[in-house]
Amino acid sequence: MARTQHRSNAVRTALLICGILAPVLYAVTDLLGGMRYEGYSFSSQMVSELMAKGAPSEAFVDPLFMTFNVLLLAFGIGVMREGAAWSPALRIVGVLLCIHAIAGFTGPTLYEMSPRGTGGVGSDVPHIVLTAFIVVCLLVAIGVGAFAFGKRFSTYSFATLAVVLIFGALTGYGGRLLAAGEPTPGFGLLERVCIYASQLWIAVLAATLLASRRPTIAPIDALATHTS
Repeated sequence: MARTQHRSNAVRTALLICGILAPVLYAVTDLLGGMRYEGYSFSSQMVSELMAKGAPSEAFVDPLFMTFNVLLLAFGIGVMREGAAWSPALRIVGVLLCIHAIAGFTGPTLYEMSPRGTGGVGSDVPHIVLTAFIVVCLLVAIGVGAFAFGKRFSTYSFATLAVVLIFGALTGYGGRLLAAGEPTPGFGLLERVCIYASQLWIAVLAATLLASRRPTIAPIDALATHTS
């Protein structure tokens, strides 16, 4: 029994650590990918342009963004498991993070955006819809997660929501300029504020759960014995 409990704790820790590793990997991929893209501007270009069809950075960033989604999926599973010890709200958050990760797999593979200046709104509609869907999943996850812990985490979560919504609205204008093939000064910075505010929330959620001393999830075999 002690060995089984130890194994369960190890799995729990590994899954939650993925919630810290995923945002770190995303940031590293963004930084290194931009450095491999000659002429790329972090202040005016989107992260998605790093994985655009034929982009100089595409072959480098695609596997890393896929790995990010693997880590996020593992974390989402870990958060769902934590729901039994903490709050049903965490189960919803975990499901949404898993959906986000699964949808994210299609970004570098099926629904890449066209390189800047080579495509129109029509050709990028699938990518735009995918991005919007992922953003909605994140927003709902943050909103639901705000009720999983105490007041401090709730305040932090709602502040994150405000940042993402405000800066997300500001990026809307940049999106229209991009579709028209015009320069987008500051667009990359605005988008990155949105992205990294939500990525930081994921990391803080993981750190909060790792620091907890709540009872861990009962081992699967013990649950099966109990229910049979």
